Amino acid sequence: MNHFELTGGELACEGVSLRRIAEDVGTPVYVYSTATLERHYQVLREALVGAGLGDPLIAYAVKANSNVAVLRTLGRLGAGADTVSEGEIRRALAAQIPADRILFSGVGKTAAEIAFALDAGVLEINIESEPELELVEKVARDKGVRADVALRVNPDVKAGAHDKISTGKADSKFGVALQDVGRLYARAANSAGLNPVGLACHIGSQISDLASMEEAARKMRGLVEGLRAEGLSVERLDLGGGLGVPYFNQPEPPSPAEYAARIAAVVGDLGVQLAFEPGRMIAANAGVLVAKVLYVIARPDGRRFVVLDAAMNDLLRPAMYDAFHDIRPVRPREGEALAYDVVGPICETGDTFARDRRLPPLEAGDLVAFMTAGAYGATMSSEYNSRPLTPEVLVNGDRWAVVRARPSYEDMLSRESSPDWL
Repeated sequence: MNHFELTGGELACEGVSLRRIAEDVGTPVYVYSTATLERHYQVLREALVGAGLGDPLIAYAVKANSNVAVLRTLGRLGAGADTVSEGEIRRALAAQIPADRILFSGVGKTAAEIAFALDAGVLEINIESEPELELVEKVARDKGVRADVALRVNPDVKAGAHDKISTGKADSKFGVALQDVGRLYARAANSAGLNPVGLACHIGSQISDLASMEEAARKMRGLVEGLRAEGLSVERLDLGGGLGVPYFNQPEPPSPAEYAARIAAVVGDLGVQLAFEPGRMIAANAGVLVAKVLYVIARPDGRRFVVLDAAMNDLLRPAMYDAFHDIRPVRPREGEALAYDVVGPICETGDTFARDRRLPPLEAGDLVAFMTAGAYGATMSSEYNSRPLTPEVLVNGDRWAVVRARPSYEDMLSRESSPDWL
C-alpha cells in the first residue's frame, strides 16, 4: 500500500499535491510518504510479534534509502539499522537510532570502519569471512575490548529476482561457507577479542517465493542446534530481509503475515532473539520520483520518445537491472493511451526508463511520477554528466519539507581544486 493517489484530478502524496512540490523545489525530485513508511514498519512488526516471534529487532537496511529524515522516522517507531559502511553507521546515529540497535554488515570492512563501529558501541558486527574475523579480532584486542560478533552464513540458497541482487548462493561473495561455520564460531568463542553471539544470513532481494526463505531458515536452525550441541552459546539469529514488493507489473508478493508464519514454524521455538533486515519492503512504495517532460519527439516510423529531465543518474534501476517502474502522469490528460519510449537526457542509449510504454497523452511541461522509487533510487544516484543530485522531500499529512536540497553548481565545483602547476 502507498499514499500516492489522485486528488482533484492530480496525483498527491498524502495531503500534498506533487505539482505543488515540483513548482516549489523543481524537478526531478524524490518525494516520500511518512504514512507509508510508518505503515509498512508497523505491519511487519505486528506480523512478526503476532506470529509468536517475541520482540524481534527490525534493523532497517539503510542502503535502501539512507536519508536521515527517513531513518529518523523509522527509528522513532523502534527500528534499528542494518549498515554496511562507516558512513551508514554515522547516518543511523545522526538519525538518533541507538547504537545498540545497529548491526554492521558488509563483505569488505576496513580496520578503520571496524574501529569506528567498536567505539560507537554497535550491537554486533556480522563477520563475512575468516580474514575479516582475524581483522576484527586484532582491532578489538588492540583496543582492549571483546567485540560482539555474529557469523554471516552463506546458506547456498538461490533467491532474488535478479542475479545482481541474489546473495545466498555458494558462488556469491557473501558470507561464511556452511562447512566453516562450526570451526570459525568455536575459534571466536576461544578468542580474547571476540564474543560470538549468533548467526546471520541474507539470501537476496525482491524475493517472491517463501520456499527459499524457509529453506535458509531451516539451514540456520540446523547450524544453531549444531553449535549448541558443541556447548557453544547462540543468542541471536538474524534472518536478513529481501521480501519482495509489487512494482505494478508483477503479482502481489507474499504478505508480511505469511512470511512471519513460515518463519515462526521453523525457528519460533529456538529460543533466540531474532533480527530482520527489511529495506525495500519498507521504503520502496513510500517514494516516487517526479520528473518533467522536456520534449515529445515523433519519428517518421511512428515511434514516440518522451524526453524527461530525470535521467539514469537519478534513477539507475532501469538501466542497471532492466527494472520496471510504473509511470503515472501527475495530471492525466484525457485521450487514448499511446506507446512511448521514456528516456532521459544523458548521452547514453542506456538512459532509457521504458520502451513502448502505453501512457495517457503527454506534452512538454507535463509532470510524471515514477512509482515505487523510494528504495534504491536516491541512494544510488550520482552526479554523472555533472548533473546535480536530486533533492528529496518528506511529506507528513498536509506538511512537507525538503530533507536533502539540490546542490548548486557552485557547491559541486567547490569540492574540487587544481594543483599548483595549473
